[in-house]
Amino acid sequence: MTEGHGDDIYRYDDIRINFSSNVYTHADLSKLEEHLREMVGMIRNYPEPEPFSLEAVIARKYDIPTECVLVTSGATEAIYLITRTFALQQESFSASILHPTFSEYEDACRMYGIPTLPDNEANAHSILWLCNPNNPTGSVVSPEKIQQYARQFDYVVVDQSYEDYTQAPMLTPQEAVSSDNILQLHSLTKTYAIPGLRIGYIIAPSHLIGLLRQYMGPWTVNTLAIEAGKWLIENDVRVLPDINTYLKETERLRQCLNQIPGIKAAETQTNFFLAQVTPSTAAELKDYLARYHHILIRDASNFRGLTPHHFRISTQTSQENDMLVNAIEEFMQRKKRSQRGNNLFPTWECIVSDLV
Repeated sequence: MTEGHGDDIYRYDDIRINFSSNVYTHADLSKLEEHLREMVGMIRNYPEPEPFSLEAVIARKYDIPTECVLVTSGATEAIYLITRTFALQQESFSASILHPTFSEYEDACRMYGIPTLPDNEANAHSILWLCNPNNPTGSVVSPEKIQQYARQFDYVVVDQSYEDYTQAPMLTPQEAVSSDNILQLHSLTKTYAIPGLRIGYIIAPSHLIGLLRQYMGPWTVNTLAIEAGKWLIENDVRVLPDINTYLKETERLRQCLNQIPGIKAAETQTNFFLAQVTPSTAAELKDYLARYHHILIRDASNFRGLTPHHFRISTQTSQENDMLVNAIEEFMQRKKRSQRGNNLFPTWECIVSDLV
């Protein structure tokens, strides 16, 4: 679903505050940028066919065997690699997906012909896809529940891309390695707020990592991404805000939005959350915010199981969050006046047509 993700800032001329991406947007990356400028001469040569040097750094970080780590070009490549690998086995696999969730699990299954089961059922040779913390709801499944799923399904893929944005307990790499059937996805993209570099990795038992390597092409991770990953981990860099403070601000933002008539913001365990707007649609709200306030939110209506009224936002600074609240409150007030026939604000049909 390349056209349906958030952070579509490229569609707009002058977005100044971006609530649509779950990745923290205020990270100080100046030292990383300085390091990569020193490394830029390496682009004259091919990268490692497989990024073993970065895998070794990750293995040392978690004190696990190197053969239990596989680095990919972002967590999304890992999703498609896992799906392709199972699709090419002799057994016929099916997938169970807990909706609403990240669309790429279902898209990858569709691409490689793996059927998805209704009602999240388990079946022979079944794979459970689990986003944890879950995008877009912000909910978290406990490690104990994941272990229960691992006894129910043939394989469990746990996408922990947003693990650094929550205080909830996460399944550890050691637990994934010691299992027989858990594949754990991680995202340096999210941890270090570098979505443009595309660095992810899989941690799993060595026999599963060995199987995945058979279906992975060479040079999928570029040189600068490899060097960035090694430098960030080896220097124990921290770019995210204090998580306790960050989540308190998330809760403050959520409560402020819930005070606006027509807005309902759901509970979350991470830095992003779902909200609903009624009677307007999320698309109307998104277009208004982008056009009149240079603010971008995520229209979440294309997540399976959600409605045209759902949108997702990710917490920013206190000042920016207050600007969002004020802008949404203005939207709701003007919408209410327009429904009463007040000529001080143009009809929504005109506004939408102007934005197309």
